[in-house]
Amino acid sequence: MRTFDLSPLYRSTIGFDRLFSLLDQSAGAEAPAAYPPYNIERTGDNAYRLTLAVAGFGEDELSIESRENTLTIKGAKDAQADGETREVLYQGIAARAFERRFQLADHVLVTGAKLENGLLHVDLVREIPEAQRPRQIPIGQGAPRSKEAGPRAVENAA
Repeated sequence: MRTFDLSPLYRSTIGFDRLFSLLDQSAGAEAPAAYPPYNIERTGDNAYRLTLAVAGFGEDELSIESRENTLTIKGAKDAQADGETREVLYQGIAARAFERRFQLADHVLVTGAKLENGLLHVDLVREIPEAQRPRQIPIGQGAPRSKEAGPRAVENAA
């Protein structure tokens, strides 16, 4: 595997440490977990939908937490919650506990989640604060200069 030295970037940048940490983590990461499978979709200019296949899990067995640009989704099955004893002859439906973490960009917020037909849909939106949004600067003639405030006014005063 190819390794990259990011130390020159640390010396010449400010505020990108989180990005470089993510690059370091992904370079040394093991094979990603395959359970549960998921999709990430763009549903608008600043809107996204994360869909996880969580067949067999109920709403009370799933938890979603967003903290410091990390979205964590956990699922844990209750062991025989109904109290009946069953003998499973073949188990082809995965019902194991899982934990999935997703790194969110700055200003990405979770707006809602719903469980529908074995799919957990998590809606996200990027809300950039007004102060950080790009703005148009009009090009104009500028303020008219006063004749007395120019360099010639200094010469005349002397």
